[in-house]
Amino acid sequence: MANDPQTKLGINTRLAHIGNDPREFHGFVNPPVVHASTVLFPDAATMAARAQRYTYGTRGTPTSDALCSAFDALEGSAGTVAVPSGLAAVTLPLIAFLSAGDHLLIVDSVYGPTRHFANTMLTRLGVEVEYYDPRIGAGISRLFRPNTRVIFTESPGSNTFEVQDIPAIVEAAREIDAVVMIDNTWATALLFKPLDFGVDVVIHAATKYPAGHSDVLLGTVSANPKCWPQLHETFLSVGICAGPDDVYQVHRGLRTMGVRLERHGATALRLAEWLETQPGVARVLHPALPSHPDHALWKRDFKGASGIFSIVLAGGGKTQAHAFLDALAIFGLGYSWGGFESLAVPVFLGDRTVAVAPQEGPVLRLQIGLEDFEDLQADLATGLAAAAAA
Repeated sequence: MANDPQTKLGINTRLAHIGNDPREFHGFVNPPVVHASTVLFPDAATMAARAQRYTYGTRGTPTSDALCSAFDALEGSAGTVAVPSGLAAVTLPLIAFLSAGDHLLIVDSVYGPTRHFANTMLTRLGVEVEYYDPRIGAGISRLFRPNTRVIFTESPGSNTFEVQDIPAIVEAAREIDAVVMIDNTWATALLFKPLDFGVDVVIHAATKYPAGHSDVLLGTVSANPKCWPQLHETFLSVGICAGPDDVYQVHRGLRTMGVRLERHGATALRLAEWLETQPGVARVLHPALPSHPDHALWKRDFKGASGIFSIVLAGGGKTQAHAFLDALAIFGLGYSWGGFESLAVPVFLGDRTVAVAPQEGPVLRLQIGLEDFEDLQADLATGLAAAAAA
């Protein structure tokens, strides 16, 4: 990608054109949606040698190639695979690079289903799982063992948005040749490019900002040249390929991700700044706020902020949290994020083992959609008033 003239173009220009060449498909702007299992060979010799680009549906189609090449263009990766969900994007590389007896370090602010997979499937398969504080930085080397193979990061962290010192973790990991993975769903490659910081494997729940419309499940995993062959071989071995219609939808979503993400981020930051001034709010957990303890790290490494953050109510418990949520009219009560609509959910942090959870009151996560700022502001004000009265 370093010599690719597209890297000199603006991000929205690139998003409008990456992933396919219309001249390869009779001039049609979008790539074809290929529904495929069987692929025919012209003769027995070609079949025996598998001497053609496409051999079976699970091993790639023009549709999946278009999306994966788009992600490679964004990430600067050696290769990308598309899988049926964000969780599948988490589990695939962990399976690819861990064996029985290996030691895995996972940030304690990780996505809940990632923790569940590690604590159940990986431990059952003989992997030693250990969680570390998201603010450990270079100190992670104190946790290394002779069998440490993978460090799984997520920055900012799920629900509480701690920012990790990824360069410091990568530098430490290089001393023991451990694979560093990151769930980069919050930032996307537009706001943070992990491979540029030395990370080996990048994970996205493309369900979120790339798809953008709350109607598609998809995940992507991208890797550097060192890790790509092993990741790709595992992908082919387990056969968890994404369906062509979902792949196409995400590729189409990429075209507008830049302008959507800019809107999400701008409205979210305005609301976060306003919420900091409101009675009933103890803290706003948004890394772009100067009050956030990791703001300097965020400012150093990130190009911007996306549209999801959390607030901590000033006192109360489940009653106050439910009153806040039930009073909302525009914010929907639903999981996931990255879509056009605003969402709110209560946050459970009781599964943490080393990271300190906020103590002031209930934590509520807010996904800021594409609605108007004033309408969302009024809706949140109604929620805060309801929580105060509960």
